[in-house]
Amino acid sequence: MNRLTNLLGVKYPIIQGGMIWCSGWKLASAVSNAGGLGLIGSGSMTPDILCEHIDKCFSATNKPFGVNIPLIFSHAEEFIEIVRKKKVHIVVSSAGNPAKYTQLLQSDGIKVLHVIANLKSALKCESVGVDAIVAEGVEAGGHNGREETTSMVLTPMIVDSVKIPVVTAGGVYDGKSMHAAFSLGASGVQIGSRFAISSESSANQLFKEEVIKSGDGDTQLALKKLIAVRLLKNEFYKQIKDREDSGASADELLNLLG
Repeated sequence: MNRLTNLLGVKYPIIQGGMIWCSGWKLASAVSNAGGLGLIGSGSMTPDILCEHIDKCFSATNKPFGVNIPLIFSHAEEFIEIVRKKKVHIVVSSAGNPAKYTQLLQSDGIKVLHVIANLKSALKCESVGVDAIVAEGVEAGGHNGREETTSMVLTPMIVDSVKIPVVTAGGVYDGKSMHAAFSLGASGVQIGSRFAISSESSANQLFKEEVIKSGDGDTQLALKKLIAVRLLKNEFYKQIKDREDSGASADELLNLLG
């Protein structure tokens, strides 16, 4: 047991990332049943679908689980009300201001973790009372910070600057990388890609196969004019790179995504 497992009520200091398209109730409940913290990734859901996944997760596990809520998404406020009403144990918020909902959630006994990519955001999290910080380095899949700070640099910097538990995310995938994070002062780890390719993940099988086949140099951080995201180097990535290299505006990139 350590600070994080005590806080979350789990056996192992391992959090499954709340990955949109990948993290439904099947994955979240499987991770929680195995002793970690499973997260439902709400970012690709509508309110009714989120309710369905929360209900099914409660039916599939009696262990703590959480919901990841990207605060910039249009349904964020409604999702906050849903997790309060459903009495979800934990919220991992990201991509937004942690001050907006932290105390409201905590008033219902919900633990709040917030994902950050830099020291300024970490200090903001602590000042508004979040229970723990997820320090996500540039190695992570999905959305990233524009700073491109690596997990092994970010983790000790945040650990030395705050008093609340810190969770390392980005590039963590096995016992050795977990040990590295703990050696730098982290209380836990958040793992994404390894869970995204699991049988319980709701990602498309073709996507899982592409992730498994990818090696060093096969991904790239892109779309910083919108919100930084790590992409596999495929045909779509080439379209994005060509537009970015030619100086495309944020609106033009958004239209391409659409």
